[in-house]
Amino acid sequence: MTWIHIIAGLLAICSGAIAMIAGKGSPLHRKSGTVFTISMLIMTGSAAIVSLFLRIDHVTGVAALFTAYLVVTSWLVVRRSVQQSYALLVGIALAAVVLGFYALSLWFNFLADPHSLITKNSPPQTLLVFGSISLICAALDLRLIHAGQIVGAQRIVRHLWRMCFAMLIATGSFFTGQMQVFPAIVRKATLLGLPILVIPVLLVLITTLYWLARTLLKRQQMRTT
Repeated sequence: MTWIHIIAGLLAICSGAIAMIAGKGSPLHRKSGTVFTISMLIMTGSAAIVSLFLRIDHVTGVAALFTAYLVVTSWLVVRRSVQQSYALLVGIALAAVVLGFYALSLWFNFLADPHSLITKNSPPQTLLVFGSISLICAALDLRLIHAGQIVGAQRIVRHLWRMCFAMLIATGSFFTGQMQVFPAIVRKATLLGLPILVIPVLLVLITTLYWLARTLLKRQQMRTT
């Protein structure tokens, strides 16, 4: 299971990087995006199984499930209409609500009793962040379901930020969350005053902001013409 997780994670990071760089809608973007989606679901699925049932790491389990949720909802918006995926969207939105409350309950239990939380490398604060964002995302999902459709730039923005956020989590988990797997010389290396292992995470964040800004700017230009 560990090797499946590692191989899927590396494949997800490589294919995700290609998808972020490639022109949106191009054959390369679609193919690399498909590989990213499949590998991310394998990676998060294996991480959730190991964390929640084998090694018991609540924080990592929540992070894995939340990341899988982001990938699935991002994929759905560009592959299926709201009507075609109505039942699935409802189920996923409810699952996001359950996950959000579960994460927040673990967080508040931790505040009351730090020994109540079982975790390894992931900081407990992750529960508060992912729990809150999960509930916000669920509210956005319910709004989408009520609207019955999503088109134009809104559709692209939903796809972009959710898939890129998943990529950011994967990249951060590997480069900064697993620093111990890198040689000491790599861990200590810096570039432009920054630890070299932080740079891939920053590149993902910058690329995400670039594509979101470009999409929203294009939408504004279309409104004014």
